[in-house]
Amino acid sequence: MTIHSIPKIGSVIRNAVTFNFKNSPEVIMNADSILAQVEQLINLLESRKVDYVLVGGIALLTYVEGRNTQDIDLIMALPSLTKLPEIKIESQDMYFVRGKFGELQIDILLTKNPLFAKVEKNYTTTKQFMDRKIRCATVEGLLLLKLFALPSLYRQGSFERVGIYENDIATLINAFNPKMEPLFKELSKYLNETDMNEAYRIVEDIEARIQRFRKANK
Repeated sequence: MTIHSIPKIGSVIRNAVTFNFKNSPEVIMNADSILAQVEQLINLLESRKVDYVLVGGIALLTYVEGRNTQDIDLIMALPSLTKLPEIKIESQDMYFVRGKFGELQIDILLTKNPLFAKVEKNYTTTKQFMDRKIRCATVEGLLLLKLFALPSLYRQGSFERVGIYENDIATLINAFNPKMEPLFKELSKYLNETDMNEAYRIVEDIEARIQRFRKANK
């Protein structure tokens, strides 16, 4: 299912929470409240004129089907966060904030990070969500964010997230055939040589898998 409405965002997150049995019974029981909280969050962002960009799994679902996500990911400037005291901050560092809006998990990528700022400025598009317009990362913006994160996730040994991110990249490349060289050129401004080599390797492996898949399905 691709997302084209605010209620669908809530449904995707609610279903992901409900069927993730790692969640506590209390979290699962309160999952239905997420439907209304997504609408309330979008209303707050609009009414307080907060500049933000939708990224992560929800943004990806505006392009392709099949993604599962329990949270909303946004790019935002730190001063904008002060307009949203309703978000209870759980953790924060230089470039990331994690918080809760009711039962809704929110991850914020701060524009203090140069790449996040670049995506916010140059790699966004406006998507129509029925009666709403929301700025979302483009396919290229999502790829930049995923590739930027992957070398660090490998070092952390975060196998589950590595698998999710690589699948996201593969899904986008397979569906849209984006030109990767301009993205590598952009990414090289923000990653060191070792991490860039890792990004090249990841994409080469993914492109080889896609080619095998396409040949097998001719």
